[in-house]
Amino acid sequence: MNITTDGTVWEHGRFDARRGAGKILFGRMYEDARIETSAFISGRRIFCIASAGCTALALAAAHEVVAVDINGVQLAYAERRLAGGSATMGAAESFMAFGRCFSPLVGWWPQRVRSFLDFKDPVEQIAYWGEHLDTRRFRAAVDGLLSLTALRTTYAAPFLDFLPAHLGAVMRARMARCFVRHPNRENPYARALLLGELPEPLESPEAKNVQWEHADAARFLELQPAGSFDGFALSNILDGANDAYRRRLYAAVRRAATPNAMVVQRSFREPLRHCPNNHAANDRAMLWGVVDVRLAAHLN
Repeated sequence: MNITTDGTVWEHGRFDARRGAGKILFGRMYEDARIETSAFISGRRIFCIASAGCTALALAAAHEVVAVDINGVQLAYAERRLAGGSATMGAAESFMAFGRCFSPLVGWWPQRVRSFLDFKDPVEQIAYWGEHLDTRRFRAAVDGLLSLTALRTTYAAPFLDFLPAHLGAVMRARMARCFVRHPNRENPYARALLLGELPEPLESPEAKNVQWEHADAARFLELQPAGSFDGFALSNILDGANDAYRRRLYAAVRRAATPNAMVVQRSFREPLRHCPNNHAANDRAMLWGVVDVRLAAHLN
């Protein structure tokens, strides 16, 4: 799969490099929307990547939200969910479900995992994690599942090029970082990751505050009047995009932003250095290396 000069791999609507229609990639979002709701001032107009609709719904309670996705199949799914439709497994959930099939082989019996997720004291849960779950067999299994050889069977090259080396060790460290900070019992993202739980069907009156748009993010913002948005929830759409697209998107965001507009963007990349704008440790979804929160005017 090739990316055009200023394009993005997400345009393909698939994780693999095969030809064909786009797919539902995410049945739910693995992004802690508390980051976004804390970053944006209530009553403002927010640009949001639609994905599975979770962040858009969280923001819609206090904002007017424009949810945009380049993948028409994913966008239609998010809109159905917020209208009361059931959540379904996407390609990401299918990959994780395959990994969970081997859980008993590494000692991750369902009752053991559920007991872990019922902890509410981070001190107790990180001790349990180290004694019962972060075992040698688990580490070997994760290293194998997240090796480039294994990932290439599911993901096209642009989705892999930005990943950190020794991904298994990196992801285990991010999980431990979460367990030592956030109570499991209050963390729906931990249950989603470890048990594969999908959200219950919902029909929220706040959904009326979401406008759905099938478009490329940069192109959509380039067509909006200057100063149209007070906040931007960009998910991790720059993972798999090249520098030309990043520059184009940032220019479009700066132009479409009001003064003091904030931007939240995520990445699986490891941060190059300590940065006070990186809130990854506060994200209960535990997957991210970077959760960058900054003024739109400071994007570069």
